[in-house]
Amino acid sequence: MSKTNNFVFWSLYIVTWLIFIGLYIEAGGIIVNFFFSLYRPEFVQNLYQKLDLTEMYNNSRLAFFGVYSFILTISVLKACLFYIVIRLMHKMDLSKPFSTFVARQISQISYYTLSIGLLSCIANQFSKNLMHHGFNTDSLNQFWKDGEAFILMGAVIYIIAIIFKKGVDIQNENDLTV
Repeated sequence: MSKTNNFVFWSLYIVTWLIFIGLYIEAGGIIVNFFFSLYRPEFVQNLYQKLDLTEMYNNSRLAFFGVYSFILTISVLKACLFYIVIRLMHKMDLSKPFSTFVARQISQISYYTLSIGLLSCIANQFSKNLMHHGFNTDSLNQFWKDGEAFILMGAVIYIIAIIFKKGVDIQNENDLTV
């Protein structure tokens, strides 16, 4: 591998770590926000993203827990997705990239990405349904606005995973025939 490609790979590795740390902090902040909104709602204004859903909690606990379940699940899945990407980049041998580990990791990445996309679309529809029942959900769109992009990206990554799996099979066949 050339020096330029190696530099780009390690630069992307560092960027991936930074994104993972940001998503991990976001998920942790949302979890803390959730527990404060249950036990000490007066402090929510001072917390991460000021996600104040106390009015929703007072009107419908089912809607409150449903919305927070979507927000928490999506944020944790995004952090897990980037952890898998970090593991892939850390353990991948660039001189021989077609391995069962790489194929399995890329498949997992596609499943996580599709899951995030589908949950985002479901959460978006859930929040639209809550708007029809009189709840203000405008501040929640930031958590699932990119659901369609995740579905498309997950489909593309799934195709790449299938190609990698086939590449591993061909490489194993070639190794056996030599």
